[in-house]
Amino acid sequence: MGSRRKAIAIGCLLAVVVLCGIAALILAVVDVKNVDLPPGTKYGMVFDAGSSHTTLYIYQWPADKENGTGIVSQVEACSVQGPGISSYADDPAKAGASLQPCLDKAMMIIPAARQRETPTYLGATAGMRLLREKNSTKAGQIFAEVSKTIQQYPVDFRGARILTGNEEGSFGWITINYLLETLIKFSFAGEWIRPQATEVVGAMDLGGASTQITFQPSGIIKDNSTEVLFRLYGTNYSVYTHSYLCYGQDQALKMLLAALRKDLTSQQISHPCYPLGYQENITTAALYDSPCVPAPAGHNPSQTLTVTGTGAPAECRSAVQKLFNFTACGANRTCGFNGVYQPPVHGQFFAFSGFYYTFHFLNLSSGQPLNAINATIWDFCTRAWKELEASFPQEERKGRLHNYCPAAFYILTLLWEGYKFDTQTWSNIHFRQQAANTDIGWALGYVLNLTNMIPAEALEQVKGQQAGLWAGAVLFIILTIAVGLVAVLLQCFWSPT
Repeated sequence: MGSRRKAIAIGCLLAVVVLCGIAALILAVVDVKNVDLPPGTKYGMVFDAGSSHTTLYIYQWPADKENGTGIVSQVEACSVQGPGISSYADDPAKAGASLQPCLDKAMMIIPAARQRETPTYLGATAGMRLLREKNSTKAGQIFAEVSKTIQQYPVDFRGARILTGNEEGSFGWITINYLLETLIKFSFAGEWIRPQATEVVGAMDLGGASTQITFQPSGIIKDNSTEVLFRLYGTNYSVYTHSYLCYGQDQALKMLLAALRKDLTSQQISHPCYPLGYQENITTAALYDSPCVPAPAGHNPSQTLTVTGTGAPAECRSAVQKLFNFTACGANRTCGFNGVYQPPVHGQFFAFSGFYYTFHFLNLSSGQPLNAINATIWDFCTRAWKELEASFPQEERKGRLHNYCPAAFYILTLLWEGYKFDTQTWSNIHFRQQAANTDIGWALGYVLNLTNMIPAEALEQVKGQQAGLWAGAVLFIILTIAVGLVAVLLQCFWSPT
């Protein structure tokens, strides 16, 4: 009798095991679908080799991209110690060595599995453009050294080159509009969409050796050499852009100093833009070391000049205005300056780099009206050197305090008379260093445009099903195992009586 009850119990348990197993099998295979895994992450690195300094930017974007262009975010910005690479013309090896600390830092940020497929670029701007004009051999040596250094790291190095002025301007325009979400934004529905009825923003960049203006005009662009076409996130854009070589802040102030040297036989220069009481010595070799400031015939490169500040704002503004040619444009076209075609400014503008740094120092980057800006600059330029030294000791130690007055008048003249902003459009200028916690410059725009040319990765797929069905299958598997164990225990330990 006991043996029969044991057989019946074990048989029932085995039946339950079979039924639970069948149920688990059915639930495991029903409604199975291919499921895309989240896209992997790609990385890119860009060295922004400007005339006064170099910065390494590290970016990342989803490998599957969006309408052909990567959704890019900045991971890190590493400032290279020392001056711009063009400053190493007499010792090119130091240009390459200067990049190593930032490259070491990048290797700690980018996963090892992604490093060898990380596209890496070095883009040089106006400083190297000027060096190439002055001595193309030395420029080539610098590029050889920085390339050799980058190639020592496990990255996909794709070259070092000089960007054109139009590239520099237009990539800066892409950066700003991407960060302000005028090109694409993330909707509440969880999708990337192109904003409707959103106007793109213009970009103005002031570097050390060149300045750029880029915007989408209200009408057609009448000079094809100033038009750039982009396709981003499935949309075509046509923008106006122009770069003025030698009209970056450093080179412009050097042109100003050379223009103030009216008597070539004298070793004295009176500078109305420098504070009263300020004095410095400069050699003629340092003054005439750029194609922007050609040396006069027969000058002595070892001669030392003494520059004395007079703190005269009216004379300063007049001297700055003479750096520009505002009358070279023909009667039938609109121009910026020096006879260069420019349609009327249109829309909002972000002014960054040198525009921001100078106006931020003077507390003029918060949307002040034009009359307040004029008054502030005028007041600053009348202050004596001793007063400025006492008020701004940190800026004085950096060696740039004496340049804020001429730089401010230069920016004001460039925007007002050069780019033709007026009392109606001045309030459209926004002086900014960052947008969306990301540095503004050409590098991000370069990567965004670049991702149009980097193939997207196919999404990895796995088999998957609804969570409820999968949970049910797991439950029946557990029941099957449990009941099976009970059956085994009964078989082993139930002794018939």
